[in-house]
Amino acid sequence: MKALIIEDEVLAAQSLQKLITEVAPDTQIVDVLQSIEESVAWFNENTMPDLVFMDIHLADGSSFAIFEKTQITCPIIFTTAYDEYALKAFEVSSIDYLLKPINRNDLERAMNKYNALVGEKTGNKEAIENLLSQIGLKKNYKSCFLVPERDKLIPLSTSNIAYIYIDTKTVKTIALDEHVYYMSQTLDEIMSQLNPDDFFRANRQFIVSRKAIKDITVWIGNKLSLNLLVIVPEKIIISKAKVSEFKEWFSK
Repeated sequence: MKALIIEDEVLAAQSLQKLITEVAPDTQIVDVLQSIEESVAWFNENTMPDLVFMDIHLADGSSFAIFEKTQITCPIIFTTAYDEYALKAFEVSSIDYLLKPINRNDLERAMNKYNALVGEKTGNKEAIENLLSQIGLKKNYKSCFLVPERDKLIPLSTSNIAYIYIDTKTVKTIALDEHVYYMSQTLDEIMSQLNPDDFFRANRQFIVSRKAIKDITVWIGNKLSLNLLVIVPEKIIISKAKVSEFKEWFSK
């Protein structure tokens, strides 16, 4: 079995590696990563491992941000010193949630759960997909937001959203009819509530809807520029690093 560790504390990563070697000696640790940025790049460039051990609190933010920037299709065992993220962990294909300091018994329990669900077909795509269909809670994405407008709360269907962007620290949602709505949440918070099959985080400033994309222009430096069916305040650029991810998303 091939496992990946995402942990920014060197001693914690070394301790976890040692425990994994003791509990599951046939496990190959393919890499140890320390940040969100490093993890996203790794998943975009490497074959999916059989299992990921992921710390929730990384040096550059919450590891849940990784799921907003790349697709992870293997089971995950989260590790953390805090327990307030347990429910959220099970929304992203987690099969267990280990509190630090991790002891041998807890790790054995998590590995037994993994082995029981996957059986002897570890690494087999069909078995992994079967595992993910059995575990945790399937994410329920929003179909509607309640947004303030004067003295009312207006229902805004996600199917009517063209794009969402930050304009001088204000988050604005532009509908397909070009009506502007103001949101109190951050882009990260909004993106976590949207179905990633329908919406893409183009960059730090923009979230775009698939149905609002008219066509795509190849831009300078192997970047892409998105042309929407509605007016945008500036060009929506997909960086070279995210081009492959965008193409895969858009061609689904």
